[in-house]
Amino acid sequence: MQPDEVEVLVLNLQSDQYSLPDFTDKMSKLKVLIVTNYGFHRSELIKFELLGFLSNLKRIRLEKVSVPCLSILKNLQKLSLHMCNTRDAFENCSIQISDAMPNLVELSIDYCNDLIKLPDGFSNITTLKKISITNCHKLSAIPQDIEKLENLEVLRLCSCSDLIDISESVSGLNKLRCFDISDCVSLSKLPNDIGDLKKLEKFCMKGCSNLSELPYSVINLGNVKHEIHVICDEEGAALWEHFPNIPNLKIDMPKVEINLNWLHGTRS
Repeated sequence: MQPDEVEVLVLNLQSDQYSLPDFTDKMSKLKVLIVTNYGFHRSELIKFELLGFLSNLKRIRLEKVSVPCLSILKNLQKLSLHMCNTRDAFENCSIQISDAMPNLVELSIDYCNDLIKLPDGFSNITTLKKISITNCHKLSAIPQDIEKLENLEVLRLCSCSDLIDISESVSGLNKLRCFDISDCVSLSKLPNDIGDLKKLEKFCMKGCSNLSELPYSVINLGNVKHEIHVICDEEGAALWEHFPNIPNLKIDMPKVEINLNWLHGTRS
């Protein structure tokens, strides 16, 4: 193996602890790192700091690992965390995420059940265009200064069952096209000025069973020239009936299809 020629490194683990190879810092052309742990417990990553030597590293995906304290990854553009422990990286690290990953464009966090809040300095990563946080049930709020993410186009907060509040500053995301809060069952209200999202094209609010009303500002959505696609259930559609004068609003209520064919088994 010639480390200086490697562009993609895929590591499949099955252990409680794993050290990145000593030659990792020699992989000068490495663009993508994928670490997947198939063991029962989350794996502790060691020598993660070696990645800080790799100026071409653009994408990292970690699955079922304990993410260590952040390294300086100035050119990283996409970070994906699935079933990871994030506390050491997000809460117990002396380096702010905006200093470690100043050019991050996409962040995806899924089934990270120790995630309570996003790390300090998160809203200073002004290059971010897409945030997807799904099935993180302990997440209770998002940063109060999230409007600083001036280039954000997609904000997805799905199935975060403890999310009770969405910062009013979301209304200041002037480039936001897609806003998804599906299945956030504890969310009881939306930001008062959500109707000021003039670039909004898609709003998903299916399964927000605790949402009892929409802020009056949604009437302002009728002033934009493009179509706004709202995806919701019957309860959500009933809330929009209070605002009949939004001509560019399209409401879609996807049907839930239950397939019971498996009850009959397979026939030869």
